Amino acid sequence: MTSNPTTPAEHADAVSTLLAPVLERLADEARAELVTLTPGAAAGRVLSVDVLSPITVPPFTNSQMDGYAVRAADLASATADSPVRLRIGETSAAGDAVHAHIAGTAAPVMTGAPIPSGADAVVPIELADPPRFIGIGNDAGGDDQPESPADTTVGFHATVEPGAFVREAGADLAEGSMILPAGTRLGPAQLGSLASAGVTEVRVCARPVVLLLSTGHELRAPGDALQPGQIYDANTASLTAAMEEAGAMVHCAFAPDDAPAVLDAIAQHPDIDVIVTTGGVSAGAFEVVRDALEPAGVRFGKVAMQPGGPQGLGAARVLMGEVERVVPVIAFPGNPVSALLSFEMFLRPVLRAAAGLAPSRRMHRAALAEALSSPQDKHQIRRGRLRADGSVEVGAPGSHLLHDYARATVLVHVPISVAALPAGAEVEVWRIDE
Repeated sequence: MTSNPTTPAEHADAVSTLLAPVLERLADEARAELVTLTPGAAAGRVLSVDVLSPITVPPFTNSQMDGYAVRAADLASATADSPVRLRIGETSAAGDAVHAHIAGTAAPVMTGAPIPSGADAVVPIELADPPRFIGIGNDAGGDDQPESPADTTVGFHATVEPGAFVREAGADLAEGSMILPAGTRLGPAQLGSLASAGVTEVRVCARPVVLLLSTGHELRAPGDALQPGQIYDANTASLTAAMEEAGAMVHCAFAPDDAPAVLDAIAQHPDIDVIVTTGGVSAGAFEVVRDALEPAGVRFGKVAMQPGGPQGLGAARVLMGEVERVVPVIAFPGNPVSALLSFEMFLRPVLRAAAGLAPSRRMHRAALAEALSSPQDKHQIRRGRLRADGSVEVGAPGSHLLHDYARATVLVHVPISVAALPAGAEVEVWRIDE
């Protein structure tokens, strides 16, 4: 970073460049992890290799509907005026083994149940006469009478095409075919698809491990008693959630306003990929992160942004465990809004892209509900709420107003060189409520 303020776009590019080697190493197959597909274990992870199906899905031909399995040829003469009546055959329920179909019968078949061997179509129950099963299920009073009475018949008023409402074996997947390609993020549908093929474990890309280091004598953990001059630490909670949502693993640490304490906290976490700090980056008398990490190679300066102007960035040579390593450091301001907005602008897109997620927030333009002013030499980011008419109501600009941020639905961007905008002027907004 230079002595002159950089633009937010320039700083975002610098962050991306700094982290590129780390993320490239994580994408290496040698770093991939084998995870078991137990509930919650793989959700959100990204496949490092293609996954092939070990079985045919579905493994047997089954019915798409509750109805009657028939031979289409047996209904070839059916019309509304001259229905065909067939004797009711053996019932096929979900989980039953496949049985042989007797020509000239209509076999009750339930959704997902095997199609009897020899039947080639299913007539939905609502199209049969009567439009209900006779002597089975609820009509029979339970499982004690699973089949229809002998010689009971059912009528059909129309022909049926072979294959109607029949789901063939392998319709979803053939054995050995690809279920999901490498690079796929595992969400609900993807995990369900793997489960349906009996897959129990997959190889996924390694996640970046981030050390989140909050600094400041004044900070206390929520739940601790506050003494005069002390505040609760909000950055650890907000940034941990933000980075985990973006696909990172987060280790949290705290250091008071003491440079050796900062270095000691880093040394206690030898297996991390990236260091993110909050606080101690400006030009005050107790800028602990700057004091500790500037000699190690991190550069500090200003970004033309409000809030979030003071920033630090660089590859730091530090002791981690008992080994000296060079680790990328991204240093954010300590004010909670400044820290969270810095993450939104500079780190979130890089982490999400590496995790196979859309890197950017959904953006659009909205009319200002009221006029606003902005520092002409800074890119200002304001928190706002969309109104029912589509206009945006903009909140106060203060970097300490975290509760205002928590109630916001959008971030409002006022670019450099704009000093004031009237009500009705259009601004770029990022949705943060999705």
